[in-house]
Amino acid sequence: MSYTAHDIFQRSAAPVTVDESKCIADKGCTVCVDVCPLDLLAIDVSKGKAYMKFDECWYCMPCEQDCPTGAVKVDIPYLLR
Repeated sequence: MSYTAHDIFQRSAAPVTVDESKCIADKGCTVCVDVCPLDLLAIDVSKGKAYMKFDECWYCMPCEQDCPTGAVKVDIPYLLR
């Protein structure tokens, strides 16, 4: 099996995912960005959707809990639950 640079550098699973079909950042919502104490989330202005820009999540959960549409999900590793 051969690997390309895309395969090697692609993130396998981000701890914070955003369901773009539910995200309303294009309507001005920035709740998840505003509540993240580590400033890990951002709004992709080209798509008008939130995304995780840095992968250093502490699993503190306000982004998921405060999202008004339920678009943000935090995948807490099994050993931290």
